[in-house]
Amino acid sequence: MSFVTENPRGGCVLAGINSVLAAIDHVCPILHSGPGCCMQTTAAEQGQSGHKHACFVSGVSLPSSNMLEKEVVFGGVNKLRTTIQGAIDIIDASSYFVLTGCTAGIIGDDIVSVTDEFNQKGYKVYPVETPGFAGDSNLGYEVAWNTFIDKVIQPAEKKQNDLVNIFGIIPYHDPFWSGTLEEIERVLSKLGLRVNTFFTKHQGIDVVEHCSEAALNIIINPWLFKGPAKKFEEKFGVPSIRFPFVPVGATDTTRFVREVAASLNIDSGLVEKVVAEEEDYVYSYLGQSIGQVSWKRFAVAGDASNAIAITRYLANDYSFSPVLVVITEPIFRPEDKERIIKNISELEYAQAPKIVFASDQWEINQAIRNEPEEITLLVGSTNEKEVALEKGIQFLNATFPINERLIFNRTYAGYRGSLTFTEDLYDNL
Repeated sequence: MSFVTENPRGGCVLAGINSVLAAIDHVCPILHSGPGCCMQTTAAEQGQSGHKHACFVSGVSLPSSNMLEKEVVFGGVNKLRTTIQGAIDIIDASSYFVLTGCTAGIIGDDIVSVTDEFNQKGYKVYPVETPGFAGDSNLGYEVAWNTFIDKVIQPAEKKQNDLVNIFGIIPYHDPFWSGTLEEIERVLSKLGLRVNTFFTKHQGIDVVEHCSEAALNIIINPWLFKGPAKKFEEKFGVPSIRFPFVPVGATDTTRFVREVAASLNIDSGLVEKVVAEEEDYVYSYLGQSIGQVSWKRFAVAGDASNAIAITRYLANDYSFSPVLVVITEPIFRPEDKERIIKNISELEYAQAPKIVFASDQWEINQAIRNEPEEITLLVGSTNEKEVALEKGIQFLNATFPINERLIFNRTYAGYRGSLTFTEDLYDNL
């Protein structure tokens, strides 16, 4: 290893897969890995996400083969076989997914042959063959969905023109994921749409199995899910649109609503009726707070989707001045960086801020600490609280990781979530 990352945000691929599976109702991950991976992969995501954990199985409750030296030398498929059977006997899940840790990946255990044995007996047991060292939890989200596309999702018997799938919001890696998905579903349902969020309202593996019936995939993220979206369309004929950030506030949520509606040819009269109702609801409250919050020069540190969203809301809807935006996840494709920069830079009521891509905490702190322009508000993760205290500026803990707040269905997304965000700014004055 040529370098060390200080305070990485999230875990390995295994942690990302685990988070996706943990958020689907009555799905049981089974880890074929060394001791400790169950707890550590859970802690890396769920433990940093507003103290909300999986209701079904998580952490040390996850079944694991707990591979030791014996399995490294002689192979661990026999131990895996007994672990799967034990999970089936004890945990009444709708489906089981076997995840390979680094140890199993290095020695090359054949988990497919073992899961096939249980499939032949009528159990839904699926292999996910990506060891933890392959990447971070963002990749884990894509790996999980690639597995669903390859092994779980069934061809549609009939397309549903009013059904859409939501992708790009990672459970637990986005601390506000539950509330965000609920707000998006609330808004889209006013357009007459049914929404597969996959992770709310007790949606289970049956929803995943039949999501090929949807008319449209909506990716809410500036860079994630490119490969799975292409595979989904090629295999099931469902097109995708990308909205490049979580919409926060009336301006961008209205843009989101109109783009979705245009893709599905929804009646413009209905669309504008919904927009008018929602904007009136938001502005009638914001109008009551005019003059209560003083003008701020702000910085944001967080994942690309939420950093873009927060910057645009504070600049476009609340007339604050953006100074610095730090994108904290690794972004590798040039076209993704360009998309992120474009959506941060093209603001309606402010000059573009300085944009820094840095995933190492020391580099993030240095960017904030050494910014020559004055910053009076910092919106970031728990990791940035120290530098905010050092500079003596207002701080709001609003991006992953968050370990100083309890978050259930709170959200900053959409029309109504933006009011919550504004309230939280008041609470930190």
